[in-house]
Amino acid sequence: MRRSSFVLLCAIALGACAGDAEPPAQPATAELQVGFPSGGLADTIAVTAVERLPLHAAELVAPDGATTQASSIDVNAAPSVRTGQWVAGNPWETALRGTSATAALTAPDEQVNAALHSQVQLLAMVSQADIPLPDPVAYRRDWANYRVRLTFGTPPGELETREIPAPEPPPIPAAPPPTPVPPPG
Repeated sequence: MRRSSFVLLCAIALGACAGDAEPPAQPATAELQVGFPSGGLADTIAVTAVERLPLHAAELVAPDGATTQASSIDVNAAPSVRTGQWVAGNPWETALRGTSATAALTAPDEQVNAALHSQVQLLAMVSQADIPLPDPVAYRRDWANYRVRLTFGTPPGELETREIPAPEPPPIPAAPPPTPVPPPG
């Protein structure tokens, strides 16, 4: 009985592994934002990407094929943030400096040892680019026919190029109402 159940389990396991199943698709991008900065001028497209590859090039492609390169590209590989509690006048803060750090780490009070610092690290590349508009008026008039071309990677290695629709320009702010002029008098 034990042998037949073992053979049955092996057959089920092999059957589960067989088939023409495709490998799970990897997402094209972890995070990609292309748009105009809120509260800023509508003359620069801001690109922010969280990817496995760094942003190598960013450009705006006009309907006639003309391209405008990004004015700046910043890449931060695996950014990290340190968090924790820092209080002015901590009684044990001075114990952590210098050679007496072990005294603070071996203190009998559990609250002191609960968390000195923590660090969070993103295991991806965070890239930012700014693409200036060559003609903001023409872009506003024909923005739906523009494209943003992004190239990820580091030459001579793997390069990935993506074209996405250009972002809609922000609405034109309404003009302030005219200030009434007091009558002379």
